[in-house]
Amino acid sequence: MSQPVELSLEQQFNIRSFEMQVQKMSREQAQEFLVKLYQQMLARENMYKEFIKHEWGIAPMDF
Repeated sequence: MSQPVELSLEQQFNIRSFEMQVQKMSREQAQEFLVKLYQQMLARENMYKEFIKHEWGIAPMDF
C-alpha cells in the first residue's frame, strides 16, 4: 500500500479505548487475548474469501 489508511475519529477513539483496556491486562491475559484475536481474524478472512468466491460464482456458499 502506497498510501496510509486514515481512520475515522470514531475508530481512533476506539483504538485509544482498546489501548487502555489492554494496559490493564496481565501479560498472560494479553497473550491469551492476542491468540483469540488472531483466531478471529483468520476466521473473518476465511469468511470474506468464501463470500467473494460466492459473489464471483466460483463456489457455493456453505454457511
